Amino acid sequence: MSVFTHLVAELGRLLEPVLAESATAAAIVLFTVLVRLALHPLSRAAFRGATPVAGCLPLLLQLPVFFLMYQAFTSGNELLSHRLFAAPLGSRWTDALGEGGPFGAQGLVFLALFGAIAVVAAWSAVRGRRSAAAAAAATAAAPKKPAKPVKKAGAGAGAAGLPELSAEQQEAMRKLGGVLPLLSFGTLITAAVVPLAAGLYLLTTTAWSVAERVWLEHRKARVAARAAADRPAGGAVRSSL
Repeated sequence: MSVFTHLVAELGRLLEPVLAESATAAAIVLFTVLVRLALHPLSRAAFRGATPVAGCLPLLLQLPVFFLMYQAFTSGNELLSHRLFAAPLGSRWTDALGEGGPFGAQGLVFLALFGAIAVVAAWSAVRGRRSAAAAAAATAAAPKKPAKPVKKAGAGAGAAGLPELSAEQQEAMRKLGGVLPLLSFGTLITAAVVPLAAGLYLLTTTAWSVAERVWLEHRKARVAARAAADRPAGGAVRSSL
């Protein structure tokens, strides 16, 4: 934890001449971006084999960072004295309610945080539902292939011998893909009970996840369009995701 605290504190000192007392809050955002950049290769690899639960591994790897952030702003150290505008980074929503109510100086900071998280969650839900609908339409439009016999367990048995998903399984996956994006709104509940610093981390990493997926989907569409354009010439285009 000391290494984490030292890194955030040093980033805050670098930003202090420009952002004054909000420099540590900006350092948390910058630190989160650095973490997500380090995890981007994993996110890209998960997207290549996209499923409704793609990206769970990068999410799990972020949990230790989130807990370090939580501990750093709930235990006594130099970071507790820093603020985001009027709100201390170690304060919670309940503390802001006791210091002037929801529209007090601290309350407004939390309301802005909640509003930003709600916008990102709504964006994630809309994108997720569209992706699930597009995947369902593509599955329905795909030509049916004759079922291949499943190889018995043993030598030579591989992924190619696995049976295709049944209609019931495909419907269950479609419903799961429509529900999962709504889980982003759970971030609002978490942000209301954790310190403000942890809420900033949640906002930044959630926004990164949505923007990253939009970018990867855009890259995938470009590669597919280029492959379709080159197919008559017989050239195979390799994915660059």
